[in-house]
Amino acid sequence: MTHLNEYEQRQVAEAIARAEQRTDAELVTVLARRADDYDYLPLLWAVLLALAIPGTLQLLLGWPGLRGLLVAQVLIFIAFCLLLRQPRLAAWVVPRALLHRRAAQLARRQFREQNLQRTEGATGVLIFVSEAERFVTILADEGIARHLDEQARAGLVARLAEQVGEGRTLQGFVECIDACGELLSQAVPPTRRRNQLPNRLVILD
Repeated sequence: MTHLNEYEQRQVAEAIARAEQRTDAELVTVLARRADDYDYLPLLWAVLLALAIPGTLQLLLGWPGLRGLLVAQVLIFIAFCLLLRQPRLAAWVVPRALLHRRAAQLARRQFREQNLQRTEGATGVLIFVSEAERFVTILADEGIARHLDEQARAGLVARLAEQVGEGRTLQGFVECIDACGELLSQAVPPTRRRNQLPNRLVILD
């Protein structure tokens, strides 16, 4: 996971403060290492391969025999359990759709846990990144969603995802926050000084 030191985290907090001076929107940023550990999937694949490989050989070639079949299944199961403990290999057996679904679920959960749905005027905005899944999203409450439309959000998400993929996570967050502040400064201008939520980067290890 990208390590952001205290100074870099403070840069994100300062960017949020700058943006919120220009709009009534309440911005929260979340950086997650991963949305799930997916431990069950390597185990499931090890079971399936342990059953399929010796079973296929036995059907096609008549080898191994029953006793050899059982031994081969146990050995293959152990071998794949060990192999798929390696993060790079394990990533191959996790479907991309599942990666995005888990990350999207975590983003929605963080929207609730960070109290973004409780802001006055429904002005909460979540900028969320889950690094392992390479997932980026921006969630907005009702008071903001009608001003920050899908097309605008898609552009911001694409740019942030590109920067995260290049290892420029800090710059990506700061630019995205500044862009949100610019877009919302006209649609949802500040009506009074208030800060309903903490200005900080939430890090989920």
